[in-house]
Amino acid sequence: MRASRLLSLLLLLQTRGRMTAQELSDELEVSVRTIYRDVESLSGAGVPVYADRGPAGGYQLLDGYRTRLTGLTVDEAETLFLSGVPGPVAELGLGAVLTAAELKLRASLPPELGARAGRIRERFHLDAPGWFRRDEQTPHLAALAGAVWDERLVQARYLRWKAPREVTRTLAPLGVVLKAGRWYLVAARADDLDQPITYRVSNVLGVDVLDETFTRPAGFDLGEFWQAWAKRYEESVYVDEAVVRMTTGALGLMPHIFPPAMSRGALLNAGPPDEDGWLHTTVPIESVRHGLIELLKLGADVEVLGPPELRARFAETVRGMSRVYLEGTTQEP
Repeated sequence: MRASRLLSLLLLLQTRGRMTAQELSDELEVSVRTIYRDVESLSGAGVPVYADRGPAGGYQLLDGYRTRLTGLTVDEAETLFLSGVPGPVAELGLGAVLTAAELKLRASLPPELGARAGRIRERFHLDAPGWFRRDEQTPHLAALAGAVWDERLVQARYLRWKAPREVTRTLAPLGVVLKAGRWYLVAARADDLDQPITYRVSNVLGVDVLDETFTRPAGFDLGEFWQAWAKRYEESVYVDEAVVRMTTGALGLMPHIFPPAMSRGALLNAGPPDEDGWLHTTVPIESVRHGLIELLKLGADVEVLGPPELRARFAETVRGMSRVYLEGTTQEP
């Protein structure tokens, strides 16, 4: 365990440069006193690590020193090969780069470790898009990803849902996100870098990468931003509610055929079932029209109690279906 920690400490200093004892302690989840002892052990083993005192001080390796000892375990090597996602990487324009990197990594591993890690691709495959969805065309994704990497401004033509539909913006691209097979660009307006916005890459009509660069906002974390934005987006979409009476069977079916926010809300709000297996609950919906389309999936296992407009739409729909299926004359084909 200590040998693994010493190696991790060495690699942290090699990849990140100067780090304080407290930073190393937080990263390795040990006490500062343990870091002091580990640094002494590395020095005693001939590793050129030294300390600078003062507020800007910390531990660092002698300039130019690098270790080739990675100490990859079997699980670590397999995980690295599992992390290579061919489809999305190719869409970013990095397919050849990924292939070259994997070849170099495999060549540097011992034969048994390389063979075992290489079998990952034979046994695991990631298919990111959801069922029954066509692949979205994202011809400008590679250009946007390159601008993210190089911190260069872009002028983008974008198709949005409100008028005017087509707009042109000068953006500072901060990151790209793959969500359920769909690519999103996180970017800020060039004149307001502290207010990132999310754009669907398939709606980008054209991109010109500019020569002008920008400085990323201090402390911006793409993962944290995306989680917070996704939560706000989900809450903003389901702005209405349907009060319903449904069977326990229908409630159990919801997670399989409804969006997560709807099924999750229905489960949280569900009251106890009566002796006939019916219960009352409240289901988040986007609108009356959306609630009608979604809740019809449950057929006669759900009764809408409110809002009145939604109940009226259900009654109208049921009467129309009754005319088609019960009152109409079935003709032989």
